[in-house]
Order: sequence, then C-alpha cells, then structure tokens
Amino acid sequence: MTDQDYMLMALEEAKKAEVLGEVPIGAVIVYQEEVIATAFNLREKLQTTNSHAEMLAIDKANEVLGSWRLEACTLYVTLEPCPMCAGAILQSRIPRVVYGAKDGKAGCAGSLLNLLEDDRFNHQVEVVAGVMEEESSQLLSDFFKALRQKRKEEKILNDSKNTMDPS
Repeated sequence: MTDQDYMLMALEEAKKAEVLGEVPIGAVIVYQEEVIATAFNLREKLQTTNSHAEMLAIDKANEVLGSWRLEACTLYVTLEPCPMCAGAILQSRIPRVVYGAKDGKAGCAGSLLNLLEDDRFNHQVEVVAGVMEEESSQLLSDFFKALRQKRKEEKILNDSKNTMDPS
C-alpha cells in the first residue's frame, strides 16, 4: 500500500470524528505494512486535553506492540501534529510521519516549528507533508464553516427569544 492509501484510512477516521461533532482529524499507525492502530479526535467526548487522534493512536500502538518504542512505525495523520503530539511522536521514537493539511496555528512539523526534524533532540523524524492535503484541508474547512453557521443560527435564535420575552 502507498502513503495515499494509508492517508485515505486516516481520512475515514477523521470522518468518524466529524459525525460525533469532533474536529475531524484522523490517524493511522502502520507497523511492517500492517495497520496496528487507528484513532480520531475525541477531546469533546472525553473532555481530556490529550485526546488528539495521534495521542490515541500512539496509545493503541503501544498496547499492540507491548512497548513504548514505536521504532518501526509510520504515523499517518490528516493534520500536521501540534506541539503535544510532536512531543509524543518524538518520545515514542516513531521514525516517520506523513500528514495531510498544514496547521498554520499550531503545526510543529514545519509550519510554525519543526520539532520532529530538530537535530537538537536525540531522535529525529522523517516528515512527509501534503499527502492528500486538499482532501484533509477541505474536510476541516467544511467542518468549521458548518460550526460557525450553527453558532450564528443559535445566536439569532437566542437573540429573538430574548427580544420576545416581556420580562
């Protein structure tokens, strides 16, 4: 299978998050050409800061391999990892990360910073950016556009209820 094939799987995970009202980000971890972990964002459902797709996938992969070291794995994720996820990637010794959309607000695999390839750390990660970038970006754009529209409609509804209330 190719990077694109695995990224398609990550996009399917992201769509599962979207159905739950979560930011649609998905992750897949591959070990020796076998998918050993899949995950999607669950921050809203679990109300935990570290419930990013990458973090959840890393936890699953650790469990599957029985090790904190993921030295022969590739992580596929639909959005560039944030500082927290980049740190977990480094700590788990994942050697390769493939991501779709850039994250200009929190990306730490090349956009704002590049923690993954920084040679000051004892581990560096090969980063492949932009695989299925358009599809990953569009999924996020559509999600946030719909969320803004929903909030706007709720505000209008609340405002109209307040103006009708005679008290």
